[in-house]
Amino acid sequence: MEALHCWRCGASLKDLTPPIERRDECPACRAQLYVCKFCEFHDPKAAKQCREPVAEEVKDKERANFCGYFKPNPRAYVPADSSASNKAKAGLEALFGGTGSPSDTSARSELDKLFGKD
Repeated sequence: MEALHCWRCGASLKDLTPPIERRDECPACRAQLYVCKFCEFHDPKAAKQCREPVAEEVKDKERANFCGYFKPNPRAYVPADSSASNKAKAGLEALFGGTGSPSDTSARSELDKLFGKD
């Protein structure tokens, strides 16, 4: 059996005693765990976002529910893609100069002059 990690923050749930119950929360971020987004059957591309055909629809996929088909998914946590953020930061550094570069110091002094912070 694969180790379980919180669907929201990725924290280890190794200290949690199986089975996961409706009131269980992540010890790190306090996210409810008996939720659709932490279930093996959750699939955003499927009807009702669930591959279990007879399960009743749950509107809020991030709140605890009473679904009897719930099965924890050890692969539910997906880290956020930071590549777009890193690319944007690199672009800003190229445009305005990186931290500690000579252009950074002169740009900072120009800003200080502009706003009267000599």
